[in-house]
Amino acid sequence: MSLLQINNVSKKYGNHVALNNVSINVSEKSVFGLLGPNGAGKTSLIRIINQITGPDTGEILFKGEKLSQKHISKIGYLPEERGLYKKMPVGEQAMYLAQLKGLKKAEAKKRLTYWFEKFEMQTWWKKKIDELSKGMQQKVQFIVTVLHEPELIILDEPFSGFDPVNAQLIKNEILELRKQGATIIFSTHNMGSVEELCDHIALINKSEKILDGTVKDIRKQHRTNTYKVAFKGNVMGFTNALWTGGEVIEKITEDDINYFTIKLNKAITSSQMLQAVLPHCELVSFNEIIPNMNDIFISKVSTTLTNETGTQSNLTE
Repeated sequence: MSLLQINNVSKKYGNHVALNNVSINVSEKSVFGLLGPNGAGKTSLIRIINQITGPDTGEILFKGEKLSQKHISKIGYLPEERGLYKKMPVGEQAMYLAQLKGLKKAEAKKRLTYWFEKFEMQTWWKKKIDELSKGMQQKVQFIVTVLHEPELIILDEPFSGFDPVNAQLIKNEILELRKQGATIIFSTHNMGSVEELCDHIALINKSEKILDGTVKDIRKQHRTNTYKVAFKGNVMGFTNALWTGGEVIEKITEDDINYFTIKLNKAITSSQMLQAVLPHCELVSFNEIIPNMNDIFISKVSTTLTNETGTQSNLTE
């Protein structure tokens, strides 16, 4: 079931097109990756979802209802540009922000105590924000974003400023929040985190959606028929057996083991390749090289740029 449906949304600022007919469907209880290079239109879309601004055309539905002011309390937003008051004590500020989200004072104190203990922040209550490191400030901001237990949580570059240990802590919390029923929209340039966390992604570039699907399906769709083969035996015999079925694009020999990266022709299957070369070598390992999300991101964005020169026209597969 959809929590958020974005239907044909467009937005212009003067002569600048920020979003052009963008449609996205975010399922309930999922982690949705909203991806794109700087200036692609992601922030404009996030601002529309948060009702900071409105679309010029199109509509957004929240659980089937047209997005309105009553849904603001159901959304938690962690912006890339943080908004904490530098000279205000951490505890006082967290209480203030929690009450702005509609929590009663006693309930806010109870929930903050739970989160401060969970993140080992008990001694921070009376410290001012500017006494904390960037990563410590991030923890405070994350807590006030999720404290009112919103149905939809929007996280814009949530790992900025974190060391690997605390980044993993927040990743674990994101997955736990999904497990408890929250839906997360996750905007980042960190493709490793996308593969680790996201169920579904949409890639926006130059104001348009150019890719949409599950991480698993997108990686499969972008297979290049490339394999890594490790074998012992005669290199010439192996190469001759491969013949015109594929191209060796890299080869390394270490400790009597040959490591070949092979790109097969479209008409040749991996089974056919193995049948051809096995009589001429002792196979050590054989793995398909499937592009990761970082490779796909770069490829799709580069394709968009190439298209603008008129030399390539296919943006999606």
